[in-house]
Amino acid sequence: MTPVLVYVTSASRDEALRIGRALVEERLAACANIYGEIRSIYRWEGQVQDDAEIVVILKTRAGLVERLSDRIRALHSYDCPCVVAVPITGGNPEFLAWIGAETGLTA
Repeated sequence: MTPVLVYVTSASRDEALRIGRALVEERLAACANIYGEIRSIYRWEGQVQDDAEIVVILKTRAGLVERLSDRIRALHSYDCPCVVAVPITGGNPEFLAWIGAETGLTA
């Protein structure tokens, strides 16, 4: 089991909460951390944008990233939502095992 963190941005706190709750309820993520407002400056459709966003950090396993990404795209308001998976290379073994257990991986 390879645990990963998945970084997602959303347009609002309500959207972030809705996405996070759905992914945890569906066992695609063990946990969703919803962060406060950030500022995102980016280029989109030829224009520089400056928008408020909410960050969601998800804890899951690498084998679920494709399904998790598909589900986020289905739930998200953006045409091209940010969904980026980063491998976890170490940490508390019990916590990492918990991620596996909560995402349906049996020991």
